Amino acid sequence: MPTLLITGIHGFVGSNLVKALKDDNVIYGLDIVAPEKEGVARTLSWDDLDNNRIPEVDAIIHLAGKAHDTRNKSAADVYFKVNTDLTKKIFDYFTEHTHIRKFIFFSSVKAAVDKVPGNILTEDVVPCPVGPYGESKVKAEEYILEKLESNPGTYKGRDVVILRPCMIHGPGNKGNLNLLYGVISKGIPWPLGAFENRRTFTSIDNLSFVIKGLLANEVASGIYNMSDDDALSTNELISVMCAAMEKSAHIWKVPKGFIRIMAKTGDVLHLPLNTFRLDKLTENYVVSNKKIKEALGIEQMPVRACDGLVKTIRSFHNS
Repeated sequence: MPTLLITGIHGFVGSNLVKALKDDNVIYGLDIVAPEKEGVARTLSWDDLDNNRIPEVDAIIHLAGKAHDTRNKSAADVYFKVNTDLTKKIFDYFTEHTHIRKFIFFSSVKAAVDKVPGNILTEDVVPCPVGPYGESKVKAEEYILEKLESNPGTYKGRDVVILRPCMIHGPGNKGNLNLLYGVISKGIPWPLGAFENRRTFTSIDNLSFVIKGLLANEVASGIYNMSDDDALSTNELISVMCAAMEKSAHIWKVPKGFIRIMAKTGDVLHLPLNTFRLDKLTENYVVSNKKIKEALGIEQMPVRACDGLVKTIRSFHNS
């Protein structure tokens, strides 16, 4: 049975990957704290990595990282210590232990761009992240790519995948989707219905499917975006949320000009709606998953975007 080492095992993605992979793999965890976890043979600490006390594994999935702080309360150096330096450390371990055949690093679309140039984000975009989260992720990517380029013989026959998922959601997730749910579930009308922006999401079920595929198949080393197949407008997202809660959607199409005036007023009076927040709420962020599907030889993801969102919203509602 294949053996895996998953860093950040206790997080949202790590917990879901354990559920998806535990029946077909022996899983070891690596985390800051090392409590026992169902489905994990043993959880180790980063000290165990430093002291070479890690069991032999066939693949490493590197999830551990400092999440994007939308409230900007985290010091910049924390992002680089965690997202960049820990990635360097675990990738160096992979490099030195040549029996390990696969390395999957969870980066982020925010390592590529804060705003999508054109209509859709592809892997060949020149990275220009904004803020320490994206900058620290792209520094980690650059380190890995530089190693691959400077010493290709070391990685011959070994898959090194840099995965850039867009917003990941699923049961147990407490991110931005949960914040929007909190507003909509109270029956508060959505006033930005006149803005028809579109964005893509990543359901945890599709992500788990892709990770299984990457572990089972040989793929070319490099960067791969990760997303569901379909992009949704915020209005469609709210309609999906309300349908999952069996509520009526209240979407107000307040004229854009009036909303923009209110946002500029918010800049001056420090109100919740300002021009920065309006831009974020109404921007397009559509991500292509064509490359990862071609690498895995599939035509579509197994879970439709709407179905995945319904599952997530029902989990919020039930809890």
